[in-house]
Amino acid sequence: MGIYLVSVAAREWFGEDEEEGGKGAVASALNEELRRRGLAPYESVPEAAGLVRGSGQSFEEKLVPAMDGFGALCRKHLAPGEAELLLSWSVLVPVSLDGEIRLPLESAYTDETVIAGAPEVLALAERLAAAIRLPVDAIPEACDNLDLTMWFLEGPAEEAVAARPGPWGVDLDTAFYVALYLRAAQHSLRRGCPLTYS
Repeated sequence: MGIYLVSVAAREWFGEDEEEGGKGAVASALNEELRRRGLAPYESVPEAAGLVRGSGQSFEEKLVPAMDGFGALCRKHLAPGEAELLLSWSVLVPVSLDGEIRLPLESAYTDETVIAGAPEVLALAERLAAAIRLPVDAIPEACDNLDLTMWFLEGPAEEAVAARPGPWGVDLDTAFYVALYLRAAQHSLRRGCPLTYS
């Protein structure tokens, strides 16, 4: 059990597979709001990729560490509205949005669905990564099978701290979340897919 951040394929996003938690109502409401804002609808969601570990075609990470330090980091380095955007979304889409979109639809853990744009989340995560001097080239890029979670929890992160010390190594729980949001936004943009919590 626990909270996972996962990529969503077209069949689930458009609600064709309700047994797998189809997001058809969210997809429809999002497109309606995008049209209202004069933006193109979001319809080019990729199909599910093959389960080849390390292929980078899907995304799955588990939110294990405490988030207190990450919240404090956000409040220190981001404006209040930026911190709220980064901490409150429940769906991430590869569409540039001028602010979050709140939909009166229940999500996995809240009474509403909050949608954020991956370009905006990526920019915020990059600022946090720079603030703690996260060695981005050292952390896993493919996050399809808890690769990032295991890197931080099973030792490689501590080895990296010894080899590449810096502010990022002071609080590895916080560094994990910076890396998680960074890689999630990059994945959403690279694959053109939504991500959500499950």
